Amino acid sequence: MRRARPGAMARGTTERALTSVEAGADFDEKSYDEKPQDRRAPEREVSKLWHITLSVSGAAAPLTEVRRGLEQLAHDHPFLLTSRYADDHAEIRYWEEARDLHDAAAVALRLWGEHRQSAQLPPWEIVGLEVIDRETYHQRIAEGYGPPPAAPVGVHPY
Repeated sequence: MRRARPGAMARGTTERALTSVEAGADFDEKSYDEKPQDRRAPEREVSKLWHITLSVSGAAAPLTEVRRGLEQLAHDHPFLLTSRYADDHAEIRYWEEARDLHDAAAVALRLWGEHRQSAQLPPWEIVGLEVIDRETYHQRIAEGYGPPPAAPVGVHPY
Protein backbone atom coordinates (compact mmCIF):
# COMPACT_ATOMS: atom_id res chain seq x y z
CA MET A 1 0.00 0.00 0.00
CA ARG A 2 1.36 3.38 -0.98
CA ARG A 3 1.26 6.25 1.57
CA ALA A 4 0.92 9.71 0.08
CA ARG A 5 -1.08 12.89 0.40
CA PRO A 6 -4.44 12.85 -1.38
CA GLY A 7 -3.96 14.43 -4.77
CA ALA A 8 -0.18 13.97 -4.69
CA MET A 9 1.50 12.78 -7.86
CA ALA A 10 2.29 9.09 -8.02
CA ARG A 11 5.97 8.23 -8.36
CA GLY A 12 7.10 8.11 -11.93
CA THR A 13 4.12 10.13 -13.26
CA THR A 14 3.76 13.73 -14.26
CA GLU A 15 0.03 14.00 -13.64
CA ARG A 16 -1.72 14.57 -10.33
CA ALA A 17 -3.99 11.83 -9.10
CA LEU A 18 -7.60 12.91 -8.54
CA THR A 19 -9.14 12.35 -5.16
CA SER A 20 -12.82 12.27 -4.27
CA VAL A 21 -14.15 14.06 -1.22
CA GLU A 22 -17.56 13.25 0.24
CA ALA A 23 -20.07 16.03 0.78
CA GLY A 24 -20.80 17.08 4.34
CA ALA A 25 -23.93 15.99 6.22
CA ASP A 26 -25.62 19.38 5.61
CA PHE A 27 -25.16 19.29 1.83
CA ASP A 28 -28.41 19.83 -0.05
CA GLU A 29 -28.08 18.56 -3.61
CA LYS A 30 -31.21 20.44 -4.76
CA SER A 31 -29.92 23.84 -3.70
CA TYR A 32 -26.57 23.08 -5.31
CA ASP A 33 -28.22 22.40 -8.66
CA GLU A 34 -30.17 25.67 -8.53
CA LYS A 35 -28.75 29.11 -9.26
CA PRO A 36 -25.51 29.89 -7.45
CA GLN A 37 -26.07 31.98 -4.34
CA ASP A 38 -25.38 35.68 -4.38
CA ARG A 39 -21.87 36.00 -2.95
CA ARG A 40 -21.84 39.75 -2.35
CA ALA A 41 -20.53 40.96 0.97
CA PRO A 42 -23.24 41.46 3.57
CA GLU A 43 -24.74 44.93 3.49
CA ARG A 44 -23.50 47.38 6.09
CA GLU A 45 -25.99 49.06 8.36
CA VAL A 46 -27.03 52.42 7.03
CA SER A 47 -26.36 55.49 9.15
CA LYS A 48 -29.26 57.64 10.26
CA LEU A 49 -29.54 61.27 11.22
CA TRP A 50 -30.16 62.01 14.89
CA HIS A 51 -31.18 65.37 16.34
CA ILE A 52 -29.09 66.14 19.40
CA THR A 53 -29.86 68.64 22.15
CA LEU A 54 -26.97 68.94 24.60
CA SER A 55 -27.37 71.02 27.77
CA VAL A 56 -24.37 72.15 29.81
CA SER A 57 -24.14 74.13 33.02
CA GLY A 58 -21.63 75.35 35.58
CA ALA A 59 -20.14 78.35 37.32
CA ALA A 60 -20.86 81.75 35.79
CA ALA A 61 -18.46 82.86 33.05
CA PRO A 62 -18.24 86.14 31.13
CA LEU A 63 -20.86 86.18 28.35
CA THR A 64 -18.33 87.31 25.75
CA GLU A 65 -16.13 84.27 26.48
CA VAL A 66 -19.10 81.90 26.40
CA ARG A 67 -20.24 83.32 23.05
CA ARG A 68 -16.73 83.19 21.55
CA GLY A 69 -16.29 79.58 22.71
CA LEU A 70 -19.64 78.51 21.22
CA GLU A 71 -18.83 80.27 17.95
CA GLN A 72 -15.51 78.42 17.81
CA LEU A 73 -17.33 75.14 18.56
CA ALA A 74 -19.71 75.87 15.66
CA HIS A 75 -16.70 76.44 13.42
CA ASP A 76 -14.99 73.21 14.60
CA HIS A 77 -18.19 71.15 14.39
CA PRO A 78 -19.83 72.04 11.05
CA PHE A 79 -23.17 70.33 11.77
CA LEU A 80 -23.93 72.59 14.72
CA LEU A 81 -27.30 74.20 14.11
CA THR A 82 -27.81 76.61 16.92
CA SER A 83 -26.60 77.40 20.42
CA ARG A 84 -28.32 79.37 23.14
CA TYR A 85 -26.35 80.57 26.12
CA ALA A 86 -26.37 82.48 29.39
CA ASP A 87 -23.51 83.12 31.78
CA ASP A 88 -24.00 79.78 33.60
CA HIS A 89 -25.58 77.40 31.06
CA ALA A 90 -25.94 76.69 27.36
CA GLU A 91 -27.90 74.50 24.98
CA ILE A 92 -26.44 73.16 21.75
CA ARG A 93 -28.59 71.67 18.99
CA TYR A 94 -27.23 69.85 15.98
CA TRP A 95 -27.59 66.81 13.70
CA GLU A 96 -25.36 63.79 14.13
CA GLU A 97 -24.97 60.91 11.70
CA ALA A 98 -24.67 57.55 13.41
CA ARG A 99 -25.64 53.90 13.06
CA ASP A 100 -27.93 53.90 16.10
CA LEU A 101 -29.00 55.91 19.13
CA HIS A 102 -26.20 54.51 21.29
CA ASP A 103 -23.51 55.70 18.87
CA ALA A 104 -25.14 59.13 18.47
CA ALA A 105 -25.40 59.57 22.26
CA ALA A 106 -21.78 58.50 22.78
CA VAL A 107 -20.54 61.07 20.27
CA ALA A 108 -22.75 63.78 21.78
CA LEU A 109 -21.51 63.05 25.29
CA ARG A 110 -17.91 63.52 24.12
CA LEU A 111 -18.53 66.74 22.19
CA TRP A 112 -18.18 69.24 25.04
CA GLY A 113 -15.13 67.62 26.62
CA GLU A 114 -13.27 67.05 23.37
CA HIS A 115 -13.71 70.68 22.29
CA ARG A 116 -13.27 72.27 25.72
CA GLN A 117 -9.58 73.07 25.10
CA SER A 118 -9.66 73.85 21.37
CA ALA A 119 -12.71 76.14 21.60
CA GLN A 120 -11.81 77.41 25.09
CA LEU A 121 -15.24 76.49 26.43
CA PRO A 122 -16.15 77.06 30.08
CA PRO A 123 -15.45 74.10 32.42
CA TRP A 124 -19.12 73.20 32.58
CA GLU A 125 -20.56 69.73 32.81
CA ILE A 126 -23.23 68.08 30.72
CA VAL A 127 -26.56 68.21 32.56
CA GLY A 128 -28.90 67.05 29.82
CA LEU A 129 -28.96 65.12 26.57
CA GLU A 130 -31.79 64.39 24.17
CA VAL A 131 -31.24 62.21 21.12
CA ILE A 132 -34.16 61.64 18.74
CA ASP A 133 -34.31 60.26 15.23
CA ARG A 134 -35.14 62.43 12.26
CA GLU A 135 -38.70 61.11 11.91
CA THR A 136 -39.51 61.86 15.55
CA TYR A 137 -38.04 65.36 15.23
CA HIS A 138 -40.18 66.15 12.19
CA GLN A 139 -43.26 64.59 13.78
CA ARG A 140 -42.85 66.81 16.85
CA ILE A 141 -42.47 69.90 14.70
CA ALA A 142 -45.55 69.00 12.62
CA GLU A 143 -47.62 68.50 15.79
CA GLY A 144 -46.45 71.81 17.23
CA TYR A 145 -44.33 70.27 19.99
CA GLY A 146 -40.67 70.68 20.64
CA PRO A 147 -38.42 73.54 19.66
CA PRO A 148 -39.05 75.13 16.28
CA PRO A 149 -36.59 74.29 13.52
CA ALA A 150 -33.25 75.93 14.12
CA ALA A 151 -33.95 78.92 12.01
CA PRO A 152 -31.77 81.40 13.12
CA VAL A 153 -28.73 79.21 12.80
CA GLY A 154 -25.88 80.37 14.98
CA VAL A 155 -25.06 81.35 18.53
CA HIS A 156 -27.69 83.37 20.42
CA PRO A 157 -28.25 84.52 24.00
CA TYR A 158 -31.31 83.14 25.84
